[in-house]
Amino acid sequence: MIELVGFPVPQGVTFRGQAVARVRDALGRLSPSIVIGSLLLLFWVACALFGNLLVPFDPYAEDFLAMLTPPDAVHWFGTDQLGRDVLSRIVVGSRDILIVAPLATLTGVAAGSLIGLVLGYSGGFVDAVGARLLDSVMALPFIVLVTMTLVALGPSNATVILVIGIAYAPLVARTVRAAVREQREREYVSAARLAGEGPLGIMFLEILPNVRETILIEFVTRLGYAFFSIATLSFLGLGIQPPSADWGLAIAEGYGFLTGGKWWIVVFNSGAIISLVMATNLVAQGVGAFESTDG
Repeated sequence: MIELVGFPVPQGVTFRGQAVARVRDALGRLSPSIVIGSLLLLFWVACALFGNLLVPFDPYAEDFLAMLTPPDAVHWFGTDQLGRDVLSRIVVGSRDILIVAPLATLTGVAAGSLIGLVLGYSGGFVDAVGARLLDSVMALPFIVLVTMTLVALGPSNATVILVIGIAYAPLVARTVRAAVREQREREYVSAARLAGEGPLGIMFLEILPNVRETILIEFVTRLGYAFFSIATLSFLGLGIQPPSADWGLAIAEGYGFLTGGKWWIVVFNSGAIISLVMATNLVAQGVGAFESTDG
């Protein structure tokens, strides 16, 4: 046996062999939920990126001779009130929600992580006041807060990203704050203080890498909520705006035809939203389980 960087390495085993072994071990510990969820997410990402090349019809082409045609051999998911192919619109409609939701989630997680990092490390009066402010913001119903802000600012993709990011920031901050409060009592933080490292260095160079798993899980979890929230806002006319083929907009447009037995617009678009949210939740569960076993 020889020892490299504190780890015993058997004779004849190369670093490349170690890397391959670690990758195999990590893959072997992946849960079925994270695999299934990742495959579903990759499917929708492919639809968002290459949807125009995959769809059988122009998603925006109107055909007034084929309005509200039920699913058949030509239009597998039927057509909408303007004769547009529902399947094509679902595939292409994934693009906007897969752009807006991750950006909104990233905004909320970045802001919340920064707030939680500062409050959790500072402690004392700063932490107490900050915690009360977070509780006050979280006491407001999410849909009311977002709706009022969107009505005031006007609906647009940029506004949706900003508003949802702001709404998620306190939730993320509370979780990150708790993780940071636990980490600041560790010996490595005390050692960094004794070494003369400043508060910013301790927060961002010492503590932040040790709460990255918490932040990652928060991001994946909030992403699933963001998909559903954006679809809800679009349904209410406050989210992604026409002429997008957004799923929430399609449900709002097809909702009035349910009483006449025209179910396919609502059902298939709702199924797309459900599959995307479920995929994200499966990945979140898998990441949480993987990190807990890895830790």
